[in-house]
Amino acid sequence: MKIALLGFGTVGGGVWELLQGNPDWDIAWVLTRRTRPELGSRAVFTMEPILADPEVELVVEVLGGIRPAFDYVAAALQAGKHVVTANKALMAAHYDELTALARQNGVALRCTGAVGGGIPFLTALERVRRLDRVRSVSGIVNGTTNYILDRMTREGSGFDAVLADAQALGYAEADPSADLDGLDVRRKLVLMANVAFGVSLREEEIPMAGIRGVTAEDIAAFRQAGLVCRMLATASREEGGVSAVAEPALVPDSAPEAAVPLNCNRITVTGERLGEQAFFGQGAGRYPTAMNVLQDCMDIASGCRSFYTERALPCPVDNDTLRRPYYVRTGDEKPFAGLIAGRLGPGFVTRPMAVPELHRRIPGCRFTAAVDNAFFAQHFA
Repeated sequence: MKIALLGFGTVGGGVWELLQGNPDWDIAWVLTRRTRPELGSRAVFTMEPILADPEVELVVEVLGGIRPAFDYVAAALQAGKHVVTANKALMAAHYDELTALARQNGVALRCTGAVGGGIPFLTALERVRRLDRVRSVSGIVNGTTNYILDRMTREGSGFDAVLADAQALGYAEADPSADLDGLDVRRKLVLMANVAFGVSLREEEIPMAGIRGVTAEDIAAFRQAGLVCRMLATASREEGGVSAVAEPALVPDSAPEAAVPLNCNRITVTGERLGEQAFFGQGAGRYPTAMNVLQDCMDIASGCRSFYTERALPCPVDNDTLRRPYYVRTGDEKPFAGLIAGRLGPGFVTRPMAVPELHRRIPGCRFTAAVDNAFFAQHFA
């Protein structure tokens, strides 16, 4: 199959390497932002040669960001070319437009590498929902935050030192805001929930909190209490729609999530008949993500002509019935008057409260994390 590759960075370079010497695949064009002598005549700087080439059946987008990626992907779909992307920011922001374009033009749109890196979670989710009704999806979906929290927990290291190590190893970007503040997790949660429930959630309606404010003192208090902090994405069916939230959470040190090491991910899907099924593996990286991109390409070569679901019904995010106790560390406890159930290290634990209520108070907090309900019932109820 003749394909065009948009982007030649970490993932794009991985795709290029993995296809070298494979006679079944011909990378005809590589759209790149700068001169790449090693690509020879394949290198282009605009979409025109790609769109004009009738032999190019599939476009692989690994540029990242929303613009110009959206324009390129939309143009490829309108030209009747299949698209594979690993771009969660693009897919979360333009989910409706891109899935509709794929359907209208009878081509495939796949983005397995956008959630879980090397874990084929979206394709597994697609298989589950063929025969079962999905009740919830959840898990650790960001390798950068897990690397930071895992090392802080195991070593007692400070946040800034571990972040610097993550950047040196390539696990964190020079500007790590999307990871640390929860944006990356929320974008992946949009895709997981949309596919799981056949809906279309608005990214900005999903409350999120990040890990930027966590300290070694917080982590030490959690460890002493038998808890481990992890950054989690959670979505489930509710009577009023779908509940969805991206935030740090304190889980028992015996929980499977507590054992997820370094930059790995663990994602679960719970079906009405299937029960819980978990997927573990590399959450990011050159080759793990490139492998999932190429698996999508191979599915298309084998005849796949669709997205993971045909449904994308607009749906409100309804967290009003989702109640959780929270660990809170803040310089001003007055907004939580009457809500404090007890102390934990440098902070306190609230009584169970609606998720939207807590997130309305977050701007005045230094760090917050949802607390395991069983732990709360044992120690604070």
